[in-house]
Amino acid sequence: MKAYPKSKLNQVKRGQNRATYDVDKIHRILDAGFIGFVSYIYEGRAITLPMAYGRKGDKIYLHSSQGNRMLLALLKAKEMSMTIMHLDALILARSGLHHSVNYRSATLFGTVKKIKDKIEKEAALFCFMEHMMEGRWEAIRPMLPKELDRTLVVEMTIKTASAKIRDVGVQDEPKDESLPIWAGVLPLRQVTEYPISDAKLEAYVKIPDHVLAYYEKHK
Repeated sequence: MKAYPKSKLNQVKRGQNRATYDVDKIHRILDAGFIGFVSYIYEGRAITLPMAYGRKGDKIYLHSSQGNRMLLALLKAKEMSMTIMHLDALILARSGLHHSVNYRSATLFGTVKKIKDKIEKEAALFCFMEHMMEGRWEAIRPMLPKELDRTLVVEMTIKTASAKIRDVGVQDEPKDESLPIWAGVLPLRQVTEYPISDAKLEAYVKIPDHVLAYYEKHK
């Protein structure tokens, strides 16, 4: 089992029994999502924003306009952190103290660089698009050179990370377990509804197979 080394930066302090540093488990958490929360400092203030991302190996790719203040701040700092979280269930206990949630979360720490080479930029954007939906890149028109030039692509190399996972049921006080109060788990999941074609499409343009495959997998 390959694991990220523990340090003051990534070691989980509270709820250590739920912590994992396993690389494969953390990558699975990243691959199960598409949105992460990125923190940065702007004019002395801490700001956190949601960002779509792509992953390949130990690389995370973010992109925006060339003037995006968050990405420019990350490049100036040369490092960043990012958190991805999935809410899996509400845990409804017999007391307010023991209400909780089941979740999977991962926090990444790494170095940042700007991708300048056009071939590398296209590869990073391909990774981003495939992370969003497999097969989508090949179904759309190629990026124009001017579009590629306007796009700022940032690569994060994950240097260390940690994750916390809660996947158990109600954990009430033993003396409360006989109370006539309903307790249990309310599972949650994000689902995909049937695709809605754009109103400007010609009638002969059908929903492509890769979109329907995504729907079938996540409905």
